[in-house]
Amino acid sequence: MTKRIAILGAVAATALISGAPAMAEKITIGLASEPTSLDPHFHNLGPNNAMSVHLFDRLIKQDERQRLAPSLAESWAPVDDLTWEFKLRQGVKFHDGTDFNADDVVCSWERAPDVPNSPSGYGTYTKGKTMVKVDDYTVHIKTGAPYPLMANDVSVVPMISDSVGCGATTEAFNSGEAAVGTGPFKFSSYKPGEAITFVRNDDYWGDKAIWSEVEYRPIKAGPSRVAALLAGDVDMITGVPTTDIAMLGGKDDITLSQGPSNRVIYLHMDQFRENSPHITAKDDSPIKNPLMDKRVRQAISMAIHRDAIVERVMEGVAIPAGQLLPDGFFGVSDKLDVVGYDPKAAKALLAEAGYGDGFKMTIHGPNDRYINDAKILEAIGQMLSRIGIETAVETMPRSVYFKRASKGGEGSLPEFSFILVGWGAGSGEASSPLKSLIHTYDKDQGFGSSNRGRHSNAEIDAIIEEALRTVDDAKRQDLLAKATEMAIGDVAIIPTHFQVNTWAARKGLKYIARTDEYTLATGIIKE
Repeated sequence: MTKRIAILGAVAATALISGAPAMAEKITIGLASEPTSLDPHFHNLGPNNAMSVHLFDRLIKQDERQRLAPSLAESWAPVDDLTWEFKLRQGVKFHDGTDFNADDVVCSWERAPDVPNSPSGYGTYTKGKTMVKVDDYTVHIKTGAPYPLMANDVSVVPMISDSVGCGATTEAFNSGEAAVGTGPFKFSSYKPGEAITFVRNDDYWGDKAIWSEVEYRPIKAGPSRVAALLAGDVDMITGVPTTDIAMLGGKDDITLSQGPSNRVIYLHMDQFRENSPHITAKDDSPIKNPLMDKRVRQAISMAIHRDAIVERVMEGVAIPAGQLLPDGFFGVSDKLDVVGYDPKAAKALLAEAGYGDGFKMTIHGPNDRYINDAKILEAIGQMLSRIGIETAVETMPRSVYFKRASKGGEGSLPEFSFILVGWGAGSGEASSPLKSLIHTYDKDQGFGSSNRGRHSNAEIDAIIEEALRTVDDAKRQDLLAKATEMAIGDVAIIPTHFQVNTWAARKGLKYIARTDEYTLATGIIKE
């Protein structure tokens, strides 16, 4: 298998992509997980973000390891403790021929956190930061305190057209009417569940794409994606099923690309309602929400056999998780280990918390978003049932799941009690999951935007906020690590594993594996 697995670096990618001539050649990609919209601000979700990169540039781009580089902004720097200055690239045009300038940046920044009905928006990156136009090609971002991570946050927000997109609805982007960006591809068609098609932007300001047309076909079932690749119906597939990696790796006409991601798969627990909607006593009578007790959360974590999930469910293609990001990322703690499997201790903790007889609970999750997500949910359900928590499993398509998990309950609160989710650090460092998943929910300040369990701890909040305004890198690293340690100690969430992603392509093609898991047409190169 290993002879056919390629992990490519930026040097090779740049040489092959930027140096390739602009030919009339189409590429077709089978997608494991389809975006929920082409509105680049609607849903801060990996498949959506990856798709939007084709149409909408950012001010700062990220490479395959999430290192920052100039894009629509040629340079950036702090001009004082509370102000960052961005110098914009001149001569860039939108797909409709209009000029890109500071007005587009301001409108994009203002729209990004406030799209109606967004399941998870961009407020975590934009709130508390005021975008000001200085001149046509200079903008300032002002903050109430020093903010050293500005470039990381800015690199996540897509830029749209002030004249076309800023007043547009999500439906207008999906129809193509407002899908006008500055990116390397132009909108061609979008048929949810069938195909998304882009054509090359031959007037692109940067390196031209080698593909004249790219078609993304959603193929939810893993065996169907593999069959489509082997039959030649698609040129490449994402999300190679773990059960098929060895088989495909042994074929001379298939190339595998594989790499670890920054995505942690984890469990959110209802920690804010005394009467949680999907938890009862064993006799179905109502009980006070046991997930509000830290000992119960600890018991659940101890009951999960992470090594078994990695080895049996994930076929060894995953990494057990004990915190929010894998080793090597900024802000990771060196003091945290993966929680060991200990069902005996878990039962003792349940008894100590007053739940010696257990209780009933439903775990909810998607069945088409993460690698083997439905199988993981079934495995966790069985593990929890073994310690006396009778756990039913309910899965659903991600398009339904995320809406209900975010705002599907009474009063637009999260509907579920116990859920499986994943988080990829869009900024490439630990403040991303800390301020989105762990910090107390605060819509106005952009904190806790994906804190679906509504965990709240004022001491952890204070450390996160201190880290965000700490300019010294070493001190900020220590603060982020401390906040992570406190969050894991409080069992704010329960990490299970980090995803390792695998792409498969026909002979002659290779994909540059990315830590953000994006599948980009510009990352497919010819051997």
